[in-house]
Amino acid sequence: MVIKKLKEYLTENGVEYEEHSHDPAFSAQEVAASVHVPGKEMAKSVIVMLQDELAMVVLPANYHVDFQRLCNVMGTGNMYLATEEEFKDRFPDCELGAMPPFGNLYDMKTFVAKSLAEDEKITFNAGTHSDVVTVAYKDFERLAQPTVLSFTDRPHPEEESMASSSN
Repeated sequence: MVIKKLKEYLTENGVEYEEHSHDPAFSAQEVAASVHVPGKEMAKSVIVMLQDELAMVVLPANYHVDFQRLCNVMGTGNMYLATEEEFKDRFPDCELGAMPPFGNLYDMKTFVAKSLAEDEKITFNAGTHSDVVTVAYKDFERLAQPTVLSFTDRPHPEEESMASSSN
């Protein structure tokens, strides 16, 4: 079930959204395949520690964070992938690893990959490993107010073919 906090937030802000349930999946690529969404439209949330503060980076499921590139565009060398122990208490209403990409709902900065910002719609975990929500990217951007940056690598060929076959 989509978490209450997310549903209320989207509804209160007049965002049209679609909910979908699927068999439990634990990687963004598995989720994308199970709900038949291209990997480039499936947003995954990655939590980083940025200068002693948690931050959320959001990117397409079939891409990876290029941490060197992210540090360069942010002008810092003080960033690393946060451990589950460091962020688990920040998302009390979510299953670990299934956080929706709205860092603003959890008092953290949100950074979005330019490659994701080019999509008309995005789909993302809705707080569980078996529920997703799809919204127009422009609505996501309006609500989350992310900083859009280029910090991803290119998708791997086998992940591109996985995403294509899930359509």
